[in-house]
Amino acid sequence: MKKAGYPAFFISRQLHIGRYRLAATSPLVMGVVNVTPDSFSDGGRFFDKSSAVSHALRLVEDGADIVDIGGESSRPGALPVSEEEELKRILPVLEGLKGIEKPISVDTRRPGVMREALKAGASMINDIDALTAPGALEAVAASDCAVCLMHKKGEPATMQQQPHYDDVVREVLDFLKNRIDACERAGIARERIVIDPGFGFGKTLEHNLTLLRNLSKFAGLGTPVLAGWSRKSSLGRITGRPAGERLPASLAMALLSLQSGATILRVHEVKETRDVIEVWKAYQA
Repeated sequence: MKKAGYPAFFISRQLHIGRYRLAATSPLVMGVVNVTPDSFSDGGRFFDKSSAVSHALRLVEDGADIVDIGGESSRPGALPVSEEEELKRILPVLEGLKGIEKPISVDTRRPGVMREALKAGASMINDIDALTAPGALEAVAASDCAVCLMHKKGEPATMQQQPHYDDVVREVLDFLKNRIDACERAGIARERIVIDPGFGFGKTLEHNLTLLRNLSKFAGLGTPVLAGWSRKSSLGRITGRPAGERLPASLAMALLSLQSGATILRVHEVKETRDVIEVWKAYQA
């Protein structure tokens, strides 16, 4: 049987994510839980603890390998919240999920939130700033957690206002390579690192499609690659549909991401994405 189309250096590798070891030889699904009132796709639906915990448990039941909890919206145009408010949103959810046997990721760019989330049981930090904030590298290095390093250009409030690149693939590749190197110098082993080209974060539709067409180059950096296309505005521009009607387009992008070398799919609809993966694996066999 084929090894699901992954580059040879990925075969038999594991992602070390706290006390968990996840094989990088088969696609992984990261389910999204937005504990925010203003997320672009489900703002407010899971803002209280009970709704967020129930949703996370459903994602696990549907087949999520990782649950990603975020307390600050990073949608285009979003304004930052205070560290206190971010912790107020995510810590009760982490407490409510202590009993599940799945790694929990926290989507944050603040070192203070990282430290408190890791103390509360998180196994991964998903940072849209790629640990560039002062103290972020140290916060992650002091633990055994995994980290996802994402590329973005600008801040969420303004990042979609005419983003420009001379060579989007080269610039994003160079940034992520430099962040991997910085992590390793800080003592974060490569087995703990995931990279994300940041679809939709300071990029036009054409930038996003160009990155997708070249995703195999990112796999060449020797770490798992995360792709997050679920419900994004680029899909709205392609299809003309609002966020709540972008499931077919999201699944199409999940399949294209797999074919291009993605290891982790960050999605809202876990069960449907699992079906895409099973069909893709059968085709690869």
